[in-house]
Order: sequence, then structure tokens, then C-alpha cells
Amino acid sequence: MKILKFGGTSLGSPENIRKVEAIVAQKSQNHRLIMVASAFGGVTNQLQECSRMAERGNQNYKIKLDELINRHLEAVQDLLGAKSQSGIMAKVRLVLNEVEDILKGVFLIQELSPKTLDRIIGSGEILSALIINEFFLQEGLNSHLINPQEFIITDSEFGKANVDMTLSEEKIKAYYQNQKAEVLVCPGFVSKDLYGNNTTLGRGGSDYTAALIAAALDAPELEIWTDVSGMMTANPKYVKQAFAIPQIDYEEAMELTHFGAKVLYPPSVHPVYKKGIPIYIKNTFEPEAEGTKIHYFPEPESRSIKGISCIENIAIFNLSGSSMVGIPYFSHRLFEALAQAKVSVILITQASSEHSICVAIDLEDVEKAKLAIQNAFSLEFKEEMLNPLYVETDLAIVALVSSQMKNQIGLSGKMFSVLGQNGINIKAIAQGSSEKNISAVIDKKQIKKALNTLHESFFLSDLKRINLFIVGTGNVGKTLIDQLNQQSEYLKEHNQIDLRISGIANSRKMLFDLNGIPFDNAVDTLMEKGQKMDLEHFLDEMKDLNLRNSIFIDNTAHEVVANTYAGVLESSISVVTPNKIACTGKYEDYKKLKNLALRYRSHFRFETNVGAGLPVINTLDDLIKSGDEILGIQAVLSGSLNFIFNNYTGEGDSFADVVKQAQVEGFTEPDPRIDLSGVDVKRKILILLRESGFKMELIDIETIPFIPEKCMESENVEKFFKSIAQEEAHFKKLVEEANAEGKKLKYVATFENGKANTGLEKVAQDSPLYNLEGKDNIVLFNTKRYPEQPLVIKGAGAGAAVTASGIFGDIIRIANAL
Repeated sequence: MKILKFGGTSLGSPENIRKVEAIVAQKSQNHRLIMVASAFGGVTNQLQECSRMAERGNQNYKIKLDELINRHLEAVQDLLGAKSQSGIMAKVRLVLNEVEDILKGVFLIQELSPKTLDRIIGSGEILSALIINEFFLQEGLNSHLINPQEFIITDSEFGKANVDMTLSEEKIKAYYQNQKAEVLVCPGFVSKDLYGNNTTLGRGGSDYTAALIAAALDAPELEIWTDVSGMMTANPKYVKQAFAIPQIDYEEAMELTHFGAKVLYPPSVHPVYKKGIPIYIKNTFEPEAEGTKIHYFPEPESRSIKGISCIENIAIFNLSGSSMVGIPYFSHRLFEALAQAKVSVILITQASSEHSICVAIDLEDVEKAKLAIQNAFSLEFKEEMLNPLYVETDLAIVALVSSQMKNQIGLSGKMFSVLGQNGINIKAIAQGSSEKNISAVIDKKQIKKALNTLHESFFLSDLKRINLFIVGTGNVGKTLIDQLNQQSEYLKEHNQIDLRISGIANSRKMLFDLNGIPFDNAVDTLMEKGQKMDLEHFLDEMKDLNLRNSIFIDNTAHEVVANTYAGVLESSISVVTPNKIACTGKYEDYKKLKNLALRYRSHFRFETNVGAGLPVINTLDDLIKSGDEILGIQAVLSGSLNFIFNNYTGEGDSFADVVKQAQVEGFTEPDPRIDLSGVDVKRKILILLRESGFKMELIDIETIPFIPEKCMESENVEKFFKSIAQEEAHFKKLVEEANAEGKKLKYVATFENGKANTGLEKVAQDSPLYNLEGKDNIVLFNTKRYPEQPLVIKGAGAGAAVTASGIFGDIIRIANAL
């Protein structure tokens, strides 16, 4: 004897029912079997909705009911030929008419008792089994409809009745002995109490019906047919990478079902667990898939965690106060009050000081739980022996499940660390002494992020997904995307880092794709499929997606984008940028961003602010963190100015011509005055000083100009070039004076004795700055550890390729830290 149960999705349409018939026909060739049927998909919810509408006096319940009636009649017409329809149609209409009459009564008196609701919602399974049995007979199966209300006996706890196990088992055995058909079709969910009243076994109770029958008949196995190929490592609705668990222990399965795994009704495991009957979770739509086997002592696997589950719509109650400490029966009073109010406690945690106790319950039970607690402790609240009852809603529980957890060191630490790194705040924690699960209460809005983060860490730890949100697709942005495209496969193979562009934008368009926007045509895809760019909308969407390991990359030079960093970091999204504005504004704003990154476990990286791809800030950071102290800095930090003075000799091309060349080749901004003013160098030395631990503002750094003031005040760029051409003698004199002393002109940023300045300097031949070629940058750090011979960092300090590589480096450093 085999027991097969088919869920609502498996019976959701005539097409699906035909698939079920094929499975039953194949299985019944070698075995007698009992097929337990749920209601058609969604019917129980519809019946409940109709009932509540009728209770409220809303006559639109009739519209909902008509939809439900038509669905069942259409199923009969679709599945059965004309000859078979007449007899079953009368039986179906009889059940539907009874439901219609009861709902009419509910509507008239506007009262709905749990007893009446059971009578209504149990009709879904009865209708389903009626139609399916008739279809089986038409298809040639030796089928017979049986009534579980004749052998599953419960108490009178309507809505979720408790089964009388001993009596039900006796009746099931006796009932089955009188059945001769090869296939018995049994409605699930419904039962009766000792007085003959209709009861139900709770939502999902059809699984329980099947388990009770399997246990009573000592069936060799129980098959639960659903719409997924087994119990999954996580909810596939939230975790796309979730996969079926091949086998699992009974206790692990019970833990997972308790914490929200919906393929199996939690009480269903217990009856077969006692008898050692294995449960198979199978997929109606992929019947050949292996599915999951639930049985005793599955063979050891390398994976210590079997699954990650969650319960949504949770509330927590926190009861605290000095009167709790050391007082006997305090917890007893709390749980007794909740039990009497019929409130189920999902999670409990209590401080060892006994100063507080926290319980998690279903959100639907909040009001009656609150009333029960306030009544039970009214005196203590009145005398202020207890603090006001704290209630928090819109929460969820995530749980790691494994029977081998007690043998694994560091699982709890890893779980909490991973959640913390992604900005997921934990409200409460619980772990039983049996160590079969670790549970944490979090904000409901963080479920998807938490489940994906944990699943990646415990099941896909060989590959870490990094979600990139890129703003700016100019020269640097495009080059960065090209580099990401070139190295993405290498990083997957050698560093287990999976980089994805989840969002991209420029000044015109923005686009999001959770599956990743292809690197090789990201900008073209943006322009073809993107919507109109709105920075606020882009940031809101990025935050609402709430993806794990997210990095916001600002490739612009816009202040409006830089001003958004605080909100991004507060959302536990890391920031990488070559944009210097955020780090060179007010010191307090700069410090705020650094502190926000620490507080929200995000990262704020801006290596390219100073030396493009040169490891200047990272080196400085290592020096400071290891206890060194900066005494002095001397640096050439402008690739454009270095290019200009390396190419201007005073003999060939004019100064204006060299500046024009630098502009054309992209070494300067479109308006070269920005570079020639030295403000960019001033910002860079300010960043280095702040990173060195000095509290300085931009105004504290002296700038010594070398461009005549009237040139800088030109109306536009064209007039500026004419103006500096007229000042050729001035620039030629600067070069000639340096040559006369055997020196070269370099634009240098200097910090010494607590003061900083930037300006054009004549550099001697013995200086490391003298032979600096092309657009290279150089930084000399004099520190307590390098007091005489400075630490030197030198290399290309401008250009899209090196700037993009610096941004790329920051991305990888964050990925390695996550």
C-alpha cells in the first residue's frame, strides 16, 4: 500500500489533474494506493475570503462564490465526457449548494463561528476528491472515493483540531479492510469530532491526513507531491540558487517545516517518524526528478547545514523590569497567559540576568497576546514593577537547520557575522540545547537579503556574488566596464568572486537587472532598454532591491551625486568613487562618511581620488593602522601639470600649444583652468592629510599661483588660450630660470611642520621628483619609520585605464572583505 498526497498547485487546473492521473496510473500498476487530495489551488483561500466577506455583510461575497462555483463546474466539463458528467454534476452541485446556503446564513446574521468556518472551508477538498475520483474512473482506473470523516476523529478545537491518535488509527485500519479498489481517493484536511461535527486539521492539513493514514496502515512510504522537486535549501521565491536537498533526517525536516518550509505541513512528520516510514517530496510537474527523502539517519554529507528557512509576519513582545529578577513562576505566568489566549509562541529568548524575556508570535495574534499579558501582569504594570510592554511588528525569523550543528564550531559566529556585514540587524536570537537550529529575528524587509546572504555563505561559499550599481559611463566608466568584462571569468575561477552589474546609469538613462547586465554591451543595453535617469529614483530602487554585497560606484565628478553617499552607506551599501568632492568638503562631513561606513558595516573607498591607480591611500592606511606617523609629504599629484611641464621647454611649442595638446589628449579637464589653478592638487593633498589623521580644511592649504590672474579670469576657454599665448614671455622666463639653476619645474604639494601648500617649484637633480616623466605622479612619505629616506610611490597618475584599474582594485578589496 502506497500513500500519495497531491497539493493544491498539483490540482490547480484540469491540465494538472491529467498529470496527476498519469502518475497515479503508473504507480497503481504495481501497488494498491491511497491518493489524498487537497482542494484545487487557491480554493481554500477563496472560501475563507467569501466567509469573511459574508460575516462583514459584504454581499460581494456572492461574486467570489460564483467564481468558485463556475471553476468547479468548468473542471467537470473539461475533464469528463457527457456520459460521466450527469451523475457527478449533481453531487458537486449538492456540495456547492450547501456552501451557498451556509454563507447566506452567515451574511444574514453577520456572525461566523470557527465551527461554521470549518464546515465551509472543508468543502474544497470534498469537491476536489469527488471530481478527481470520477475522472479516474473514466480513465479506466479501479478507483473509489472514501470519506476521512469516518475514520479521522478529533477534539472540538475548530480551525485546527487535535487528532485522537489511538481511536483514529483503529478506525483507519478497520475502514481499509473493507476496501477492495486498487485506488482509493480521499479528501484531505477534513475530519469529525466525537459528536459528528465537521472539523479541520489546520491549513496544510491534507499532508497530515496522508501521514495519519500511512502510519496507521504501516505503509512502506509516504509521497507528498507538490510543485517543487523536494525540500529546498531555501525558499526559491527569494533565493534563485536554492536547490533540492537529496535526503534529510526527520528532525531536520520538522525544524525546516516549523520555520516556514511550505512543502510539508509541520505535524505531518510526527506520525510517520514514530513508525520509521520514509517521506518522499516529489514534483508533479517533474515526476522523474529525485526529490527529497526524509528518513532516519541519512548518510553523512560534507555540508553541515541542511537548509535555511524563514517565517514571515512575526511580532516580538519584550517584557522587562527589575521585579522579574529571581521571582519564581514569572515565565510560567507569561506562557500560561498566552496559552489561555490560544497564542502560539514561535521563539523564546531570555537574558541570564532574568531582567527581560522576549517571545516571538504570529502577527495575527498581536492584539490578543497584548491583552493577555497586560491582564496577567496588571498589578506589576500598575505598580511600575515592570516596564511598559514593548511590541515590535513587521518582523521575520530566519533559521539555519542541521542535526549536525552541535559538532560544528563557529556556525553561529559565521551566521551573525555574515548578516552584520550586510547591514542586517538582529532583534533576537535563539538556539536550543539540542543545537538543531539557530534562529534570528530580523526586519521583514530584509528577508530576501538575509536568505541570499546566508545561502551564499553556507551553500555557495565557493562563489561570492557582488552586486555593482554604476553611475557614470563616460571615459572612465566605459573603461571600468571593459576591465570588468575582461577579468570576470578569471575572478570567478581563481578568486570565487562573481561580479554583476545589477544597476547602471548615466545622465540620460538608468537600468536595473537582477540577473546582471552583460559587461560586453552594458552601455548599449542601457541606452536601448533604460528608462529616463532620475538620481533619486535610481538610489531608491538600489536600496529597495536590498541586494547582498552591494557596491555603489560613482564615476562622475558631480557634487549632487557625492551628496548622496551618506544615505547609501546608511543602507549598508559600500561606495567606491574617483569623485573627490565628498572627501574634500567640510571635515565634519568627511568624518561622518567614514563613521557611517564603520557603523553600518559598509565600505567607503576612494583610492583613485589621489593617484588614479597608484596604491597611495592604501599604503598610507597601512602605515597609520600599523602605528606609524606622518611627518612630511612631498608629492607631484597632477598628471596633467606634470605632462605640461615635461613637454614645455621654452624653445619649441608655446606654453599655450602644450596646454592645448594636453587638453586634446585628455590629460586636462575640458576647461584647463581647473588643472592649472592647482585646486585639484590642493584637494588631493587635503585627502592625504585627512587620511593621515590631521583635521584640516581646504582653506588651510596655501596655493601659490603661477598663471597670471587676468588669464584665469577669461570669459571662456577660447579667450583663456588667447590670453596665455599673450603671456608666453612669463612662462618662458619661469623655465629659463629653472634651467639656469640646473633644475626642472614641477607642480608640488608639500606638507611639513604642520603646514601644507601647493605651487610650482624648481626641483634639483638629486630629488626623486626631478626625473618624473610624462603624466606620472610621485608621493614621498616621511614618517617615524621612514625619517631620512622617504617611502616613495611612483607611476602613472592620470588616464582612464589606470583610474579604472584603481576603482576595480577598490571593488576587489571590498569583495574580499565581505
